[in-house]
Amino acid sequence: MRRALVKSMGPIHSAFRHYEAKRPLMYASTVLHDVKYKTDVCNCAHSSYMFSRALSAGAANVNYEEVKRMGPLVEYERRISVGELEDGDNCQIGTLREIQRLYDELSNSVHACHLDRDSDPGKTGRSRWLWSRFMPQTSVSPVKGLYLYGGVGTGKTMLMDLFFDQLPCSWRKKRIHFHDFMLNVHSRLQRHKGVSDPLEVVAGEISHESILLCLDEFMVNDVADALILNRLFKHLFCNGVILVATSNRAPDNLYERGLQRDLFLPFISTLKERCIIHEIGSSVDYRRRTSAEEGFYFIQKGTSDFLMQRFKELIGEHIARPREVEVVMGRKLEVPLGANGCAYFPFEELCDKPLGAADYFGLCKNFHTLALDGVPIFGLHNRTAAYRFVTLVDVMYENKARLMCTAEGTPFELLERIITIADAQYVAPRTSSRSRKNDDFDLCVDNELGFAKDRTISRLTEMNSKEYLEQHSEMVANKWFEGTGNETKNENVVHA
Repeated sequence: MRRALVKSMGPIHSAFRHYEAKRPLMYASTVLHDVKYKTDVCNCAHSSYMFSRALSAGAANVNYEEVKRMGPLVEYERRISVGELEDGDNCQIGTLREIQRLYDELSNSVHACHLDRDSDPGKTGRSRWLWSRFMPQTSVSPVKGLYLYGGVGTGKTMLMDLFFDQLPCSWRKKRIHFHDFMLNVHSRLQRHKGVSDPLEVVAGEISHESILLCLDEFMVNDVADALILNRLFKHLFCNGVILVATSNRAPDNLYERGLQRDLFLPFISTLKERCIIHEIGSSVDYRRRTSAEEGFYFIQKGTSDFLMQRFKELIGEHIARPREVEVVMGRKLEVPLGANGCAYFPFEELCDKPLGAADYFGLCKNFHTLALDGVPIFGLHNRTAAYRFVTLVDVMYENKARLMCTAEGTPFELLERIITIADAQYVAPRTSSRSRKNDDFDLCVDNELGFAKDRTISRLTEMNSKEYLEQHSEMVANKWFEGTGNETKNENVVHA
């Protein structure tokens, strides 16, 4: 009976392959239909979001004759002309041309890439997986993605947002922070336990929702993520997904010296095969060009009482109580004090406990402001807390949350003792004139933290700036009480 069923599927499979072979000719008759996508562009760019990522002056102007009249490069020039951005440097102009090239390729390949929602067959991830058992197929995209990497503050996120905001609303697209993306993947894997290949089902679900996947801050420092990335993205690419990613690290430096990295290396090869790799070579940290006049970062000792006073000013007439908020997969996060969208934590309660990105995302979904008391100088003795603090800053920055804190030093001083392996080679060795008691035994040599250090310093500096706080206020006014982050929705009061 089973042989008869398999035999009967032969003509169907042959017909399907015949249809696939003829499909490029069918697409040629619909070229005119693609033109409408060049005008069906969302007007959803937020100029204020770009403000703190203002670009440096002195670069050559973009030649309008080089590009079509739509897309990220033209939108960039428009924002310069109205004063929303300053002229960018030559490195950013070169990156913009690369982004414009991708935009044009996608616009000319809407049907071939199945970008429009109407072109999707409508199968769910699980049903797509079941269908593939009978009809083996692959639909790798004819358009390669883009992997942008460069130093901190070079405008990677701004450039990605500029690209994403110019894409039509009708396209199957998604822009998400890499931390959040991987949390979503692990949550989906939990739901599909018992399936022979849950990663294939998850990849089917993701590609059904979004063919164009934009991941910001691609950074692998978790062994669980590293072990599944290769298989996950092989499935995604076979389903036609196009990846656009930003990162501080070149592909060859991802997950450097990580546990079982040999199992991660095939992903780097896959990434290079399916994406064009482009480095943003700017040496300017644009975040540090913002002014820092508002002062929510307190360094002096004995400022805990002052921080609590500022916290009470922000919550107004509301009463701060212990709270409990939901994070992913039913987990709960206890908040020592929370009210009116503001949460208060001693540092050790948030970074010395076994918490991670999921907990911090849950915190930011329920509170738009965090008062953090007692951020220490980081070194070898508290390296784990440093990892959590770096993750916390990343999540808060991505969610445009406001940080008030007391700290033992400036952002640079907090992370000064953390260095990379390469930097460690330049540390002066002990000599006869340099006693053992003067050695810095708290020096932390850690590549992942060392590479994240500059990004964290840069973000802490920007988060304390007038421009960032203006963006935060606009975000709170526009979204907080519209149901996208209202703390009363997912938060319970914990009575003492």
